[in-house]
Amino acid sequence: MSGSGKSRQAVKTIGHLNELVPGQPDILNQLGVSYLMVGNNNAAKKIFSEVLQIKPEDGFAKVHLGFILKSETRYDEAIPLLREGIQTEEEGTIDGRFFFHLGDALYRMGEPEEAKEWYKNGADRGLFASMYQRSLYNEPNLRAQPFWKPQDGGNNFIRAVQRLELNWKIIRDEGLKNMDAEKGVFIPEEENLKNTGDWKQFTLFQRGKKQETNCNRAPQTCAIISNIKEATGCTRGQIKYSIMQPGTHVWPHTGPTNCRLRMHLGLVIPKNGTRLRVADDIKPTFYLVVSLWCSKQELFGYSVFYEDVATWEEGKVIIFDDSFEHEVWQEADSYRMILIIDMWHPDLSANQKKILSPI
Repeated sequence: MSGSGKSRQAVKTIGHLNELVPGQPDILNQLGVSYLMVGNNNAAKKIFSEVLQIKPEDGFAKVHLGFILKSETRYDEAIPLLREGIQTEEEGTIDGRFFFHLGDALYRMGEPEEAKEWYKNGADRGLFASMYQRSLYNEPNLRAQPFWKPQDGGNNFIRAVQRLELNWKIIRDEGLKNMDAEKGVFIPEEENLKNTGDWKQFTLFQRGKKQETNCNRAPQTCAIISNIKEATGCTRGQIKYSIMQPGTHVWPHTGPTNCRLRMHLGLVIPKNGTRLRVADDIKPTFYLVVSLWCSKQELFGYSVFYEDVATWEEGKVIIFDDSFEHEVWQEADSYRMILIIDMWHPDLSANQKKILSPI
């Protein structure tokens, strides 16, 4: 039933089985997973807690209960459950999701070195492409590098960058206009990625669908990007304004998939104080200066060279692969505004773009 999309019927069936044969950890664990699949985290939490009362060493229940508690930002409770559950190596515990969320919780509790150890452990087991590239919804054989130049992505990327940079002032002015609109246009970031500060977004396209109400507030911008089909049709991406106020720090995080590349179009960039880290590169920003260098990174066991990597600049696009870990600091004395544009990865086939599930 679960495999055919009948998750709610599966919950009823496994629940009935639990009534017939009560107190069996394996059946209860299946019931807890079924509750998770229908989005009933509270019911799942009760079930996994019940399993641990019956069988305190059950690794499967530990990782799933830890996963739920982590989603509730109860990091101090989630960490030992995830850690101990994974260490049992029971069936179902060696899963990229649990390594991902254990590392993330450790970062947020001020334990970055242990977080990195778990990420490396996950990569060594083949759960992640690398300790830095930890996306979980992936397609094989796609080029992987933190920063990209337009020519790396081919003609679609070159044309998209040209179109955005040519019209950046129009895009900026519509963003500024909506900053002053009635409450609710820009909404707080919803993925719990912000550590401190104020970070708001205004979405124009989501999962390949136009947000009509918002596009009516920014009609020129939506008209400009409507011809960038690799972005507007990207069902695993978004197009949105992003405003970050001084004092904002975004936790190290990765995007969910390697099937897209992310563009940042600089619209309002402070003179200094903003920093972007992708993998193990930190890029400071400078007013009206593009930083150019050649840096050698030791990633994935071989050497990669990145040339002419530009930081945020007003009217300019930078491109990076957000399936790699990235982190942002906004320590300037004024806000930063950019437009975020997700594009299909250039190595995907037309059929892949058509059949990939939305994220």
